[in-house]
Amino acid sequence: MATFSSCSTNLKFLNSTVVPAAKGSVKVSKDNNENFLLAVKVVNLAEPERLTPRKNMYVVWMVTSGNITKNLGRLNSSSGYFTSSLEGTLSTVTPFKPDYVFITAENTAAIQYPTGAVVLTTK
Repeated sequence: MATFSSCSTNLKFLNSTVVPAAKGSVKVSKDNNENFLLAVKVVNLAEPERLTPRKNMYVVWMVTSGNITKNLGRLNSSSGYFTSSLEGTLSTVTPFKPDYVFITAENTAAIQYPTGAVVLTTK
C-alpha cells in the first residue's frame, strides 16, 4: 500500500469559453516512492455530446516539466453518464511531475496525443 505525504498542491482550472460553467481542480500529492498522485474533480461540465462538434468523452492530460504530454485517462462520472451536477473525476498515479493539466473532448481515450479542443486547463 502506498502512503502519501501531507504536502500537496492544488491546481485550479481556469475559466473556459468552451464550457463556461465548469469549475474544478487537480490535487497533486507525492508518495514515498516519489510518484505523483493526481486527483481531478470537475463540476458543471457539459455532457460531451452537447459540444460542437459532438464528442464521446473527456480525456485528462498533463504536461511534464520536460514539456512531454501524457494521457492520464478518461474523466469518469459516478454513473458512467454525467449526473445532475455534471461532475467528473479521475485519480491516477504517475512518475512524472505535472507542470500543468488540461482536459480535451475526444471520441476515444485510447490516443497518445490530444486531437480535440481543450475545454479546461490549469495554465
